[in-house]
Amino acid sequence: MDSKTESKLISLTSQIMSPAKSMRFDLDWVDEKRINSFITKVMSLVSLMDLDLQPKPESEFMSLTTQIISLLHSIDLESQPKPLSNLISLLSQGNFDHNTDFRLFFRQTIALEPEPVFVSLIYQIFSLVISMNSKKEKLISLCPQACVVLGNNGKFDVIVRKQEGQFHRGKAIPWSRDSKWECLPFNWKTYWSNGEDVTHFRCRNCDGDNHKEYNKAPVEIKHSLHRKHSLQLVLLDESSYTRVCYCCDEDLKKMFYYCHACDFGLNFVCAKKEAILYIDQPKWHEHTLALFLRKTSLTCNACALSHSSCPLYMCPPCDFVIHKSCISLPRLIRISRHFHRIAFTTSFDQGDWSCGVCRKKIDNDYGGYACVKGCSYAAHSKCATQSNVWDGQELEGEPEDIEEEVLPPFLKISDGIIHHFSHQQHHMKLDENTGRDYDENKHCEACIRPIYFGNFYSCLQCDFILHEECANLSRKIHHPIHPHLLNLIGGYDGVINYYNDKCSACIGLCKGGFFYECGKEGCKFMLHVQCATTSEPLVHESHIHPLFLTSKPGEKIRCSVCKDSSETFNCIECDFALCFYCAILPHKVRYKHDKHTLTLSYGKETSTKTSWCEDCEAKINLKGRFYTCNEYCCVTLHIKCTLGDLHMRPGSTWITFGNKVDVLPNNNRMSRSICSFCAKHCPHKIVYMCSGLILCSQSCVVRSILHKRGRYRELAFLSRYN
Repeated sequence: MDSKTESKLISLTSQIMSPAKSMRFDLDWVDEKRINSFITKVMSLVSLMDLDLQPKPESEFMSLTTQIISLLHSIDLESQPKPLSNLISLLSQGNFDHNTDFRLFFRQTIALEPEPVFVSLIYQIFSLVISMNSKKEKLISLCPQACVVLGNNGKFDVIVRKQEGQFHRGKAIPWSRDSKWECLPFNWKTYWSNGEDVTHFRCRNCDGDNHKEYNKAPVEIKHSLHRKHSLQLVLLDESSYTRVCYCCDEDLKKMFYYCHACDFGLNFVCAKKEAILYIDQPKWHEHTLALFLRKTSLTCNACALSHSSCPLYMCPPCDFVIHKSCISLPRLIRISRHFHRIAFTTSFDQGDWSCGVCRKKIDNDYGGYACVKGCSYAAHSKCATQSNVWDGQELEGEPEDIEEEVLPPFLKISDGIIHHFSHQQHHMKLDENTGRDYDENKHCEACIRPIYFGNFYSCLQCDFILHEECANLSRKIHHPIHPHLLNLIGGYDGVINYYNDKCSACIGLCKGGFFYECGKEGCKFMLHVQCATTSEPLVHESHIHPLFLTSKPGEKIRCSVCKDSSETFNCIECDFALCFYCAILPHKVRYKHDKHTLTLSYGKETSTKTSWCEDCEAKINLKGRFYTCNEYCCVTLHIKCTLGDLHMRPGSTWITFGNKVDVLPNNNRMSRSICSFCAKHCPHKIVYMCSGLILCSQSCVVRSILHKRGRYRELAFLSRYN
């Protein structure tokens, strides 16, 4: 084999052995597609090898490779342990595209005692490739001395110390788990690179004890921001919440330095920098500012907060105090909550000012942001610079952008005739027949909802339909929960990815109809058109007060209606919250077997009545949400039975765990098809076809796939689709 083929083999092996590109065999949620692709490529190269033509002497890597090939050709599988014979048989097949047994056979084989020669050769190849990679990059081992968890009192509690025994994924594990296979790089967790080709890693199995060949990061340090005690390197339990670093005011990472006596935490990167005792910041203050190390609650002049979780710089003669993190606050920015730029001001004019982001009162004596155009808009410093509001761009000294001309969504051909950008092949005509009969099979291509009321545009030559308001959707918008411009995408014909193509507001599958997508490269933010056109203040029938988007980045508030936790509209007068999913449910709908309009009911806590769904004939919880007729018909329907899946249309396709799922119309609704997984009736307007099975919901689709793979479990994120 030539050196080019050998290089390819080494490169492929490096993909699994490199800490930066690790593929862990010990995970339940392993990336099997990537591992199978790796093995298929390796076996394809190996199958082309002719041992008789190998150059002599061979390199160490090729010597080990040829030994494995010879062993594969000569081994008697019947005389070998079953796990090993299964693994070799699987390797001989050469096709792993749809095989999920490799990880199981591999783990069973490496556990055999005594170790088979085949396994020993594989380990030697892995070790050789690791040594090759180690020469290319500097690796530093991280050995945390304790595992901590954030307690209910806001302080970190030590749950296990290094001296008491090893901890694995935040939990104590016995020493018997320690093995050479568990210490290979596919079981490493990589952390920070400092720009000098240095990679820090933590071995999940031994926490560095079996990696004496690598330099170790200090496990205990002294830092100028905390002179009292030493700081120990600790690991944050993966199931725990976190706090902010005392230095940078950002979230503490999974590994940080900590003083348990003072409850003081410092990020690993911050610990490598010494504190600056004196600084000159003429933009903030005319005098030199001195670092004040004692943790105390002094109100910052820039953000009006008095927390002690960040170092302070101060000028005592002027009574000026500023957090270290506030020194980097921008002077001029634009946020998603206001049309104009806003600039930092050291104080506000007299009057009652409230923050346009969190809706709380602003203290006039401290700094914040105000509209440069003279609008009565203001925001707290920290609220205006949240990542879900501000794009991170400082605009001081930058000319104001000229607004790009936005193309109209359609061209008017004649009176009532348009040419819509999403339907280039035909013209569409406005239908103003408000007295038409309801047809549940006619759906708007943009919002996927039936044509209940009002005017709509229909294609003159095919079945393409748009609500009049959907046809007028702007092709570019700004939305309050995202700082970048969003573009309207219509007529998407691709395959939907179950985990990547989710609406960023309601977490439902996106791309079934029209959707808005962030125009910035690398940003995966997208919204259904219903979520994109639902903004604040939201006046909703389920609550007496107007609702606002006051959530902080990453904050998940429980919806008061469906009890799910996601992005919510919040009441500033009480504890009520409403998620986007509940907010976009239509208040009035039609049902083909009732001449009246059905109204969405949010139930009554005191209801003791019993009612049944007109469609599926199952009981309805009258304390929850359902559709009902208020015209003395007593018709009640489940939301799913009325609407089906809000964001899926028949004919679309989505992919999950590598499985293709087709969305089909439930043409057999009156006989109520049986779901192949949950064995319940499928009364909904659509069903899912996956691997020849008819399934009634997205929940059943995913669960059936996991069940088939032997990894079935209850998944919290599927609760919405139950």
